[in-house]
Amino acid sequence: MNIKSLLLGSAAALIAVSGARAADAVVVAEPEPAEYVKICDVYGAGYFYIPGTETCLRIGGYIREDIGVGDGGSFDGVNHVTDHQHGDDDSTYWKQTRFTLKTWTGQETELGTLKTYTEYRINFGNSYGDFGDVDGPGGTTNPNRNGAGWQARNKSSALEFAWIQLGGLRVGADESAFDTFIGYAGNVINDTIVPYGNFQTNVIQYYFDAGNGLSAVVSLEEGSGEVGTIDSYVPHVVGGLKYTQGWGAITGVVSYDSNYEEVAGKVRLDVNATNELSLFLMAGYGTDDNLNDHTNNIDALGRGFYKQWGGNWALWGGGTYKFNEKTSFNLQASYDDWKDIGVAANVAYTVVPGLTVTAEVDWQRVGQGAIDNDSVWVAATKKDNVGGLLRFQRDF
Repeated sequence: MNIKSLLLGSAAALIAVSGARAADAVVVAEPEPAEYVKICDVYGAGYFYIPGTETCLRIGGYIREDIGVGDGGSFDGVNHVTDHQHGDDDSTYWKQTRFTLKTWTGQETELGTLKTYTEYRINFGNSYGDFGDVDGPGGTTNPNRNGAGWQARNKSSALEFAWIQLGGLRVGADESAFDTFIGYAGNVINDTIVPYGNFQTNVIQYYFDAGNGLSAVVSLEEGSGEVGTIDSYVPHVVGGLKYTQGWGAITGVVSYDSNYEEVAGKVRLDVNATNELSLFLMAGYGTDDNLNDHTNNIDALGRGFYKQWGGNWALWGGGTYKFNEKTSFNLQASYDDWKDIGVAANVAYTVVPGLTVTAEVDWQRVGQGAIDNDSVWVAATKKDNVGGLLRFQRDF
């Protein structure tokens, strides 16, 4: 065999192998059409259709960082912390980081709109309060005495809301209609220096919108906590009536506490004074004979699930002034029958859409009635409690 024959044979072999590989080449299938999420604009921005259903879903929430200083009785400070090296009493920051996840769903049915809402909160940080070997004002009880609440930790995770609503009927975990229907006490962070009612409860409630600004609610509630949770098949009952117009609103709510057989009510006036200024005034009154009975198996110390303020009556007032689209000033002042006083004021600034920074100053003066009843709010250990709070919040 000469060299020419050898080269011709090798070339033929290479051509044959190449042809075989070409015949065995992998054919890539055409991709299937992608199923994109369809936007749902029926219930507002952020909703999309769950694929294969007629249900619209929105997912959101926020991340928040709170940094507080001052007296524990202002909701802001951490006092009488033992120094690690020398054993002295120090004060330190109150700090709390929160992650909140929210979901909303909506679907139109022959019986009306079917909606759900959930909100789950996870918190890390320490607790505000006075953790030294000290009493409250006038020798009252300090439940934080020698406690470890000043230590940062994974504090809690809580299902705050989880309700189903069809038309006007709502069932599930919610905040009491005694608070939500009439509204919170202003746009300050610490709006319960003089408390206006407890919040978390299971509800069976019906909301009715009569049109022309008139609405009403009836709510059967379980309550929560040792004092608030119902002890029989008889629920707490809340009813409310509201009239809303362009100038503002007039609202009233009344509650029956089935544990202590007491009645409480609140009335509120909201006024949109100008495009920039909105004002509110709210008054509460409640009976409290059984709440003040110290022979009860569970002593409420004068504060029930609904009538949480001291004594029979209380007042809250304040407002919001919007300097521009980014900056607002908020103020709230409160006073009750026990001579408790609360003042909170803040400035909220939207740095960029979705990020708000709020700086607040708070003051609580403990009334003599709270001292006499050993029922000092927020476990304050001083008559005058002052603190400040800085909040960073990213909503999404």
